[in-house]
Amino acid sequence: MRYSSESIESLVEQFSRLPTIGRKSAQRLVAHVLKMTKEDVERFAKALLAVKERVKRCSICQNVTDDVPCALCRSDKRDQGLVCVVAESNDILALERTGEYVGVYHVLGGVISPLDGIGPDDLRIRELIQRLGPDAKHVIREVILAVNPTVEGDTTAFYLAQLLTPFGVQVTRLARGLPVGSDLSFSDEATLTRALAGRGPL
Repeated sequence: MRYSSESIESLVEQFSRLPTIGRKSAQRLVAHVLKMTKEDVERFAKALLAVKERVKRCSICQNVTDDVPCALCRSDKRDQGLVCVVAESNDILALERTGEYVGVYHVLGGVISPLDGIGPDDLRIRELIQRLGPDAKHVIREVILAVNPTVEGDTTAFYLAQLLTPFGVQVTRLARGLPVGSDLSFSDEATLTRALAGRGPL
């Protein structure tokens, strides 16, 4: 059913274009917008415009930022010789929440996925290679591949490992295995196999 208001229908359509937002979710969002004050809606609209006008890609790590280079790449407290490669900018937020990682990042902008028509040339791999070249500002000792343990993630990690090894850099991958608090009886065979293979001393 369509709304009698073209303005509402148009906003529902725009919200529906967002990932994971179906028509019903879009209708709920529009209902919320209708309850907001005009000032709140103006602030929301300004925030949307600011994202498009001000946000850029960091010239070094390809993360989203207002300032180029980004704060992480500029920081003298980060280990510039340690680069963690992630698929998307959101992955950086997850790793930073741990408070354990002290290096810098590189955002690929996705993973290799032939079924979706995404190949190596569609990712920011060229920019990663430039960070390892002779004109690089910092000497990189280790590249950590922190992509999801999926078929596409594994394909991307394998491709990058083959590409980066000739540069003489150590290439590692995040350990995979049992999540904290899990029950062995509920774990699948692949997870248990990786947990056994990645075992270490206490």
